[in-house]
Amino acid sequence: MPDRIDITWIALIGLALATIVLPPLMPRAMLGNAVLLALAVIKGRRIALDFMDLRAAPALWRGLVSAWILIVLLLAWLTSAVVPLI
Repeated sequence: MPDRIDITWIALIGLALATIVLPPLMPRAMLGNAVLLALAVIKGRRIALDFMDLRAAPALWRGLVSAWILIVLLLAWLTSAVVPLI
């Protein structure tokens, strides 16, 4: 039976492949960017929880790291949303 790290590793490989394959298939670039960033957030959360072992950490630390990941996501999405307007 594979342990959590192995499952996370396999999931990260799948998400990396999805990151390559999915955005070009999207009808609009903005939707492709949103999908790409959503996959990045999922990967970041899996890395933080399993490889950084925050799953066993206090809820405050998990919340802070998750909030940091979401803030980076929002800033990246806002940047990608503003660029077509310029």
